[in-house]
This record gives sequence, C-alpha cells and structure tokens, in this order.
Amino acid sequence: MDYYEVLGLQKGASDAEIKKAFKKKAMKYHPDRTGNDKSSEKKFKEAKEAYDVLSNPQKKSMYDQYGTTDFGGGAGPGGFNTSGFGSSGFGDVFEDIFGDIFGNSQGRSSTQRYKGADLEYEMKLTLEEASFGTEKTINIRTKDTCDICDGSGAKKGSKPVSCSTCKGVGQVRAQQGFFTIQQTCPTCSGKGSVISNPCAKCYGSGAVNIDKEISVSIPAGVDSGDRVRLAGKGEAGVNQGPPGDLFIRINLLKHSIFKRDGSNLYCEVPLSFAEAALGAEIEIPTLSSNSVTIDIPAGTQTGKYFRLKGKGVKSVRGGGIGDLMCSVIIETPVNLSDEQKDLLNKFDDQLKTSNKRHSPKSQSWLDGLKKFFK
Repeated sequence: MDYYEVLGLQKGASDAEIKKAFKKKAMKYHPDRTGNDKSSEKKFKEAKEAYDVLSNPQKKSMYDQYGTTDFGGGAGPGGFNTSGFGSSGFGDVFEDIFGDIFGNSQGRSSTQRYKGADLEYEMKLTLEEASFGTEKTINIRTKDTCDICDGSGAKKGSKPVSCSTCKGVGQVRAQQGFFTIQQTCPTCSGKGSVISNPCAKCYGSGAVNIDKEISVSIPAGVDSGDRVRLAGKGEAGVNQGPPGDLFIRINLLKHSIFKRDGSNLYCEVPLSFAEAALGAEIEIPTLSSNSVTIDIPAGTQTGKYFRLKGKGVKSVRGGGIGDLMCSVIIETPVNLSDEQKDLLNKFDDQLKTSNKRHSPKSQSWLDGLKKFFK
C-alpha cells in the first residue's frame, strides 16, 4: 500500500499537507458520517495507517528511504500497530485532527458562564399612549441572582469544587471500537464543578424566583407587534453569567374613532342626507384632541375620502408624520314620521320626473345593466 497514494499526495509532502489530506479523507470516511459502512471503514483505517506513518518524522524517513517501516518489529503491515491504531492511540490523533470540529474540551474552563433566559411581556396600550409615548410600571415574576450566595449556589463560606468525574472539564470520553465519543459529564451536567454544601435559599441553583417591579419607557410611535428591549432585565445568568433581556411586546387596544395603518390614521365621518346633498362645514376630531374644520362640497357621495395631512402618527422608526384619512358615510334616516315619509315621497317623485340626472351612480349602474343584457 502506497501511503502517499492513499492520502492523494506526492512524495515529500509537508507535515501541513499530510495533516490536511488526512483530515479531508477522515471527514469523508469517518464512521460517524458513513453509518458504519464497511467499505468506508476500510478506507478510513487505511488513511489512518498512512497518517500514523507519514506524520511521524522517523517513520516517514524510513518509509521514504525503504518503502516500508516493517523490519520484524512485531507490528502490523507497514509498521502499523494494530492494537490501538498506532503507538499514540486513536484518541490522540482524533483529538489532534478533529478537536476543532467535534469539540476539544482540553483547557476548557471548569465553570462556564451562560447568559440568563430572555423574557417577554405583552403590554396593551391605547392609541394615544402608543402615538405620543408613555411611562408604565409592570410587575413580572422572574429568576434573580440569589443574594445569599451571590449566584454561586454554594453555602455561604464555601464554594463549588471541581468535579471528580470529569476533572473539571465538564465532559467525559468513552472508547467505542476504534473511535472516542465525548459526552456531557453525568455527575456535574457539564458545569465542571459540583456543590457539596448548597445554599439554603436557592438550593444550589444560584437563582431565586422573585416578583419584580420594573419601570418601562415606551417611545412615541410604537405599533402593534413592536418590541421594546430592556437589556439585563431578564432572568439571572447561570454560574454568575450576565442576565437575559426583557422584551415588551406592544398590542394596541381598539380605538373608538380611529384605526391605525402604519403612520396613517383612518376614521369614518357620518353625514346627513341634507349635508351631503347641499354641502356643509363639519368638525373632524384629531388624535391630539384638537378638532379641524373641513368643507364638504355639495353632492358628496358616501365613501369619499378627505385627507388631513400631518394629522396621523410619527412612526418610531423615523420618517414624517402620517395623514388622517376621513371617509364620509351618508346616513339613511330612520324612525320617520308619516309627514316626513310623505315629504320624501314627493321629493323622490320630483327627482324622477326631472329631466336632469340627480343620481349619477344609479344612472351609470342602470346604463351598465342595459348593455349587459343586450
């Protein structure tokens, strides 16, 4: 077997090239990736054998000179020790080659710190509060750092000790066949330390449940679905790590007059039949409580929009202030007296006998019907 050919290299390749070539082959044929395919397993062993020889300066020199390293030393083919994948063992090469991929735990801190969990709180706001900004006080139940042990989880006067199972690493290794499996330490659950004398208040967790009152400043222009982030107001971190964040999710309450769409506001304005027919001057409310007067021209039809520029909302994301869009709705009179009904019938008769078109939409609709049936 030509070791250089197995790794796809030319004779005289450098150490870096040998390591890179083996890593490429091992990644392709490693049992964890091939599902224990026998053909791939054989190629992996061949690549491992080639690497074991070519990565050793003495063996490589002997192989380059004589084409073999087997001179009766009792090793397997090519001087490869079959009782453990070489004198250094598979575990050493696995750690050297795959440490950056599968997680080399050597040198790892015995107590890793983790950020606390983020929290979310739904806040219901009126349209006015969301548009102009407001200050709110909320109460949340969260986990905070234990004030007795300062988050260590250990009884006051003591401290966590290094885990004897994993030697403070947080992970243990088990040999299965010809490769090593690394897994979380079952004794310390990956923390690297154990607490022999837990804190009486937090029972070793380092955190306690508390009800916390928090002041929240809501910026002007927020809308439903927006989230306001309060850094460091979430749950306490693990192993004295930084706390998480609190996110305030905004939900606007239904308004009695206005509907919001982005930075624009919409409202419906009722008009009497006479106001729409003859024209009128009406007052329109705005979100700032100041009313605005608009002129309704004679013959205004229901659904017509009147735009009031700059009377909407300024978005929290920036940009100009939106507009207020007023849609007029013509109200049909109800609860008419006999006299009022008689007057309306006479009025309707006059419109029908007139040679002028007083109902443009009705007339256009009738014209359309005629064309359709023809």
